[in-house]
Amino acid sequence: MASTTTATPATGITPAILGTDEARIDGRGKVSGATMYTADFAKEGMLWAAFVASPYAHAHIVKIDTAAARAMPGVRAVLTGADIGERFFGCVLKDWPVLAVDHVQFVGEYLVAVAADTRAIAEAAAAAVDVEYEELPAMLDPEAALAPDAPLFHPNDASFKYAFGERPPRPHRNMHGYDILRKGDPEAAFAQSKHVFERTFTTPRTHGGYIEPRATLVWIDDAGALHVLSTNKSPFALRDQLALMTELPKDKVVIHPSFIGGEFGAKALTIEEFPLYFLAKATGKPVKHVRTHADDVRSTHVRHASKVRVRIAAKADGAFEAIDIRVVFDGGAYAAGKPVPWLMPGRSPKLPYKIEHGVVERSTAYTNTIPAGFVRAPGDIQTIFAFESMLDIVAAELHIDPLEIRVRNAAAEGDTDLEGNPFAKPRARQMLDMVRKEIGYGKPLPSGRGIGFALTARHIAGGKTSFIVTAREDGTIAVDTGITEPGVGTLTVIQRVLAAELGIDPSRIAVERGTTSDVPWDPGIGGSKGTLLLGRAALDAAHKLQAALALPHSGPVTVTGESDYMHQHGDPIWLNFGAYGVDLSVDQDTGALTIHDVVFIADVGTIINPLAHRGQIDGGFMMGLGSALTEELQIEDGRLVNIALSDYKLPCQRDIPPFRAIMMEPDDGPGPYGARAAGEFNTAGVAPAIANAITAACGVRLDRLGLTAERIYAALQTQPRSAA
Repeated sequence: MASTTTATPATGITPAILGTDEARIDGRGKVSGATMYTADFAKEGMLWAAFVASPYAHAHIVKIDTAAARAMPGVRAVLTGADIGERFFGCVLKDWPVLAVDHVQFVGEYLVAVAADTRAIAEAAAAAVDVEYEELPAMLDPEAALAPDAPLFHPNDASFKYAFGERPPRPHRNMHGYDILRKGDPEAAFAQSKHVFERTFTTPRTHGGYIEPRATLVWIDDAGALHVLSTNKSPFALRDQLALMTELPKDKVVIHPSFIGGEFGAKALTIEEFPLYFLAKATGKPVKHVRTHADDVRSTHVRHASKVRVRIAAKADGAFEAIDIRVVFDGGAYAAGKPVPWLMPGRSPKLPYKIEHGVVERSTAYTNTIPAGFVRAPGDIQTIFAFESMLDIVAAELHIDPLEIRVRNAAAEGDTDLEGNPFAKPRARQMLDMVRKEIGYGKPLPSGRGIGFALTARHIAGGKTSFIVTAREDGTIAVDTGITEPGVGTLTVIQRVLAAELGIDPSRIAVERGTTSDVPWDPGIGGSKGTLLLGRAALDAAHKLQAALALPHSGPVTVTGESDYMHQHGDPIWLNFGAYGVDLSVDQDTGALTIHDVVFIADVGTIINPLAHRGQIDGGFMMGLGSALTEELQIEDGRLVNIALSDYKLPCQRDIPPFRAIMMEPDDGPGPYGARAAGEFNTAGVAPAIANAITAACGVRLDRLGLTAERIYAALQTQPRSAA
């Protein structure tokens, strides 16, 4: 069973209320079934939508015959790309067509939208559309796509709108995005080193694993304003994207609040709002669409597959002289789902080590496959698996203990990260010592059993948010916010920080979500920034209320709680550090592994929502376990072949191994009362710790995820047995 142990907070830092388990604001509605998710909503006169999707990874659209569909009773509109023109959408880069016009770029891409009286009629009409395709060669290999002579994936890329002015330069036009981070003189350091090691690792696509498929309801009111209910986690960003695509003023686009049934990063961009706008405009009726699980897996955002080459130059004692990491991500057909200016899956990894000379180069390639987006700890799952696996290889070659090589290189006070930022209160060495003791490292183990480690760190994203707080005459407080609630306790963070700072019971504080027309701007949930931004805004609101209530007044008092936090280059950077120890056995006759114990040591600062925190820690571990062992979206000729969740193999309750999470005593942080974050930092370390334990147990090294029994068995038959 999973368990979480929390050290006692430092005396005098944390209000007593934060040491008690929270009652979730959204909890009663969810457990009673009263909560309304997007798929539960309906409007009078509502139509249903269905789509014709491409069966080919790459094809020219020769002809679309919609006559049979239009003639069906109950069909109210049938639209093609030619009907609506070339319209594109995306979080930052607008490169994804609302409906394909002359060619399709991946299996599942929409080219016809239908609206009808019922879902069954809409789906039948979509099936009746006759499309003639000319299949074209598909570009499925990201490295081939980046070859100098590779055909251009999007020859019209100069016309794509970019949300931040001029699109950043990239070495190849078949790249979604590109970045390179350099510190010191790594080339010279490698040239002078006597010990240089290199290996390449690969990771597959994986699905976000959320329960609720995407759903959308769109309508246009009598004043011409567009209204949207959606599973999108960033309402204001969605509003801005729709306003740009529809050419409506922002105040004519209204996103309504709806609970989200999980998203794990993958719902920053949803797709159907854009074609549904045109259906609603054509019919004058509200239009709704609800995906099936198969639809959702087939044609929406997945974690990027990757190939990661790692080079490490080290001294004889294991101390790093230089590192070189080169990553090629498979981005799929469109970059639209990436919500960051550099159009990459997350930031460059925050390695928890002292590195004087290093380079990390990352690129994301267009391919004729499902578009990739952000999934929990984007970019880290791929890179950390490679780097932490490589550390064990280096340790074995230099005859150094794998835990000791981490201790010798772990970041300490005064060290800087690859960008030159000082680490803020790093305690990596202490947590490595803790994991050593907790996992019982050094004790004799039976044959076929081994222990593996991984040390990780992850940044906390910044940004701006604000919400309205009103103190009523009856002593209650109302909060109106635009933040979404995907099930992680965001609303409860606001309530508990306000209650702690004002010294009142949380039950006196009601937190409600408003439309984008009713509440101040909010960036949406994601990037492990929720507690940081919302908590700081709650503290700001509490201080403003205290100041206002100290003066004579009558009637309610309303203030705006605001937070604006962004790390500035050169300032100390707050990270979440984590250390994993995994004890497992490998059956050398079958390759099957048995996990006996998993210990996770974490430095998360002060905990605001204890129950939600435990859910994040346990859930992050399970998501990492799935990425390590079972989850892999398999593609053949550009088509996903295991779209059913029964075939995809998400880990479930019966798959949970023994797991202990131990929180270090809080020692400050950028959030309220010294909070840091808990949403993403413990996912990426699971796979390399397991891979390293497999090597320790049976002497073979897997450099590809997932770490299945079949792959272990094959390696046992072909690899020489060694510590690497």
